[in-house]
Amino acid sequence: MAERSQNLQDLFLNTVRKNKNPLTIFLINGVKLTGVVTSFDNFCVLLRRDGHSQLVYKHAISTIMPSQPVQMFESEESGS
Repeated sequence: MAERSQNLQDLFLNTVRKNKNPLTIFLINGVKLTGVVTSFDNFCVLLRRDGHSQLVYKHAISTIMPSQPVQMFESEESGS
């Protein structure tokens, strides 16, 4: 079976999901959502905040801003 490469969007969302990084999502209509990504697929992101979940369609998202820096790639300096 051929190895599938992961796109930047999936890599970013999976990293913030695994690390439970809080983030802010701005929608194209200007609405600001905050929370933690619990799941995502090709079409939507499941965002959790204060015990409630919101299903956000990706086509409605304008910008995603994590509350802290996201390390997605291994640092080349870490290996001697």
